[in-house]
Amino acid sequence: MAFMIYCLDKPNHLEVRMANRPAHVDHLIKYESQLISAGPLLTPDGQTMIGSLLVLNVDDRASVDVFVAADPYSKAGLFQSVTIMPYRNVFPRAAK
Repeated sequence: MAFMIYCLDKPNHLEVRMANRPAHVDHLIKYESQLISAGPLLTPDGQTMIGSLLVLNVDDRASVDVFVAADPYSKAGLFQSVTIMPYRNVFPRAAK
């Protein structure tokens, strides 16, 4: 099952994001076969990272919670909020 993970950074925490980014990317690489999409949320001018949006295909919600808890961004206290919701990918249509 797919889950959407919407994370907003705490204000003025860009330094925390950047200091932990290499370890965060390594974490994502471990889950690459299960990631449908992953990337940063940006300010309206498209210049500054202010959060993360990920879509992860795992067996259950508990697996998502493990993924989020192990993320170096989470461990560093970067996020102001994390929203997790079940997700169904409709487009683009999956290959049959």
